[in-house]
Parts: sequence; C-alpha cells; structure tokens
Amino acid sequence: MQRTYPHGVPCWIDSEQPDTGAAREFYGGLFGWSFEEAMPPGAPGSYLIASLDGRDVGGIAPDEGNGPPAWNTYVAVDSTDETAAAVSAAGGTVLVGPMDAGPGGRYAICADPRGARFRLWQAYRRLGAQAVNEPGTWNFSDLRTSEPDLARTFYAPLFGWEVEDMGFATMLRRPGYGDHLEATVDPGIRTRQEGVSAPPGFEDAIAWVAPADDGPDRWHVTFAVADRDEAAATAERLGGSILASEDTPWTRTAHVRDPQGAELTLSQFTPPGG
Repeated sequence: MQRTYPHGVPCWIDSEQPDTGAAREFYGGLFGWSFEEAMPPGAPGSYLIASLDGRDVGGIAPDEGNGPPAWNTYVAVDSTDETAAAVSAAGGTVLVGPMDAGPGGRYAICADPRGARFRLWQAYRRLGAQAVNEPGTWNFSDLRTSEPDLARTFYAPLFGWEVEDMGFATMLRRPGYGDHLEATVDPGIRTRQEGVSAPPGFEDAIAWVAPADDGPDRWHVTFAVADRDEAAATAERLGGSILASEDTPWTRTAHVRDPQGAELTLSQFTPPGG
C-alpha cells in the first residue's frame, strides 16, 4: 500500500542545487540514496527522484532562482489553487504558480507573512515520500520563526492544524492523521508510541515550531540517522560542515550545511530507557 497524505500534512521535500551532480554525490553518499530522472526524454530541465530501497524519499532539482540552496517542505492540499488563494488572503505571498508539475501533481511556492517559504502539493501520480522516519529518510520539518504565533494565526486556518505547547517544544498536529496512518500504512502506530511513552496526541504530530535564532524565518528539514556521530563524520568527509551538535533526552542531533549551502539536521532517536 502506498503512503498517502491528507490535506494539511507535510508530504514531500526537495532541494534546488546549483550543481545537481554534486548534490547527488553528497546525499547518495550520506544516506545511501539512489536517483532516477523524473523528466521524460527530450523534455527541458531535470528533476531527480531520490529513493531508498526503491521507495521515494525526496527530490533534487537545478537551481531556478527561488532562493539560496535549501531543503523545501511541501504540504499536501486538496486543491493547490484554493489553498494558494487562501495564502494570499491570509497575508502570505504566492511566489510561483499554481502550476502543474507534469503528471505528478500541482504545486505552488508560497511564503508566510514573515517570509518563510513553503510549498503546496496537490498529488496526481506522485503521492509524496514513501519512506519516512527511518535512517536515511525525512524525519520531520519544523518552522523556525521569530513569531511563533504565526502557527496559530496563519498556518492553522490554512491546513487545519492544532498548536500544542509541550513545554520543551511546540507541536503542530493535524487531527485525524494518526487514524489515517493506523488505517493505511502504520497499523501499529499507537502501540509503538505507547512503548516509548510518547506524549498524548503524538500520532497526529506533523511538524514542530522552533526559534529562528539569528537566522531568517524558514522551514527546516530533519533526517533520521542510525548514528549521529557516524553520519556527521560522513557528511564532513563528503564536503559538508557541522555547524552544531546537541544531545537531548530523546535525540542526538547534528546541524549540517551541505557543500552548496543547504542546511539540514541529522537526528538519531534515543528515547529515555531505550
């Protein structure tokens, strides 16, 4: 069964890079990804679908002037056109689109009122990432912002999110997503989360809110790894830079800048008592 994403759930990630060959070498070496060209023969442009064990995990595309190299987060929507109109009405900006990405789906590039960029995705043939939350795949995205109330005032009405202060972090939930997962690709989700004493409602978690620190407001992407130190060493060997590391009761993380400037986090899950 393929993984599907209801409206309001982040569903895909990609990165536009000046040198897609170099990006392919870096991320292939770091995560063990394979790549396949999604554009048909003779079509202009390129879009590489990255996969792990035959399952789609993300994309790499040439730099098209949509900002400095970064990892982009796409949110699944029922209608790209309707949601893009709602973005504008709520004080955000539609920077590109809406437009079709061939037979794969329909997208738009947007920015919230603080300038953090995100993308909308109405799936046709490409339903979204098929491998997540395992080593070498997308773990989650978080909104890094100097105005955390935007999660309630801007994003929640667009995507049906609930915002919950957990004390140690702010969780974004899409009510009913846990039910969707349980009925489709992850029937054991609640039992597994009970086993690690996950917070109530964690089955509906779809993203997090974190401080922007000294940088601009942005959406930031975290990848799961089996061993933080080993993955960080591999990133450095492949030309990346380690900007910071942190150990928490639940994770061991490394903040990485890839050779072309895109930033990401590597996260090893280390639950209490695990």
